[in-house]
Amino acid sequence: MPVSRAPGVDRRLFLASVLGVTAAAAGLSGCAESSAATGAEGASAAPLAGEVPAGTSLKIASFQNTQQLQFRLANLPELPFEVSSWPNIGAGPDVINAFRAKSLDVANNAGIPPIQAHYQGFDAKIVAINITRRPNYLFATKPGSDIETVEDFKGRKLAFSQGQAQGVVLLRALKQAGLAYDEVDLVPLTSNQFLTALQSGQVDIAPLGNTQAPAYLQQYATKGARTITTDVVDLLNLLWAPVSVLNDRAKAAAVAAYIPHWAKGQVWQYENPDVWNKEFYVKTQNLTLDQARSITALANKPLFPPRWDEAIAWEQETADLLAEGGFVKRFDVGELFDHRFEGIAARSVPAEYRK
Repeated sequence: MPVSRAPGVDRRLFLASVLGVTAAAAGLSGCAESSAATGAEGASAAPLAGEVPAGTSLKIASFQNTQQLQFRLANLPELPFEVSSWPNIGAGPDVINAFRAKSLDVANNAGIPPIQAHYQGFDAKIVAINITRRPNYLFATKPGSDIETVEDFKGRKLAFSQGQAQGVVLLRALKQAGLAYDEVDLVPLTSNQFLTALQSGQVDIAPLGNTQAPAYLQQYATKGARTITTDVVDLLNLLWAPVSVLNDRAKAAAVAAYIPHWAKGQVWQYENPDVWNKEFYVKTQNLTLDQARSITALANKPLFPPRWDEAIAWEQETADLLAEGGFVKRFDVGELFDHRFEGIAARSVPAEYRK
């Protein structure tokens, strides 16, 4: 069972316990793909190919099979390359491990996993950006809790996933409330452990996605659980890929060809909430139609910026926030972005979806 981190524990040791960045978990051999070998200086600057060469294939993450469902319901054209697999992977740490194992080529995540990968010495680049203006996460209390505000987090056990968006949302909320890290007890968990930790009382608070909260409250609201909303957003929803993939001219062309499908799929989902509610939330997630509607009511309008200036500034602020807490070392996040792909997503959607 994961244990809480005492405030005085060295955060580098805490990082290792959260991410498993050890020889046993990631393999020291994986560090051969460190920045010394495939860093920014080794990233390809070659122009993207105009067409995807025949026989090219990609392994693309599709958490809960959302990508295939979006594409099918939106009736998008076939991709001009083969998708050899659609791994059901979503959490940042799992994506990084899959990248290392070469079992994944492209993934959809928030802004924090690329920062975490860089800190671990694995080189990957951001290739597409969707700006998120409304909160995707809220804070849920354990059953029977008396916590009602973020200020009440002081002295409490908080579920914390450093390598995922939920962790940064928590840190931003603490900073906004004027709480220092040593005034709370950060419990290292991954997001797929949050619900169990809340149910068992292992933690007092956990950040939950808007999609998770309705089912949790349905089961535990009568037992004293509640949710706490804030205006804290996680600005970036992005596509990223290992440098080794992007240095492959054929695969880079395939990634470029995939980006418009990714963007159009999100636009279709936003414009067709009734269909998505029934086909995804009701049929695949076993939610009621009312629960599904409560989720889509909070959905963000997709916004794909032609330029990445705001995204880079936000990513730098996030990296600096983690560095302030001793979770990562300071660095220039500009090296995380592959500007060859800048604007592809924006050009593929109607003007109202361009930031």
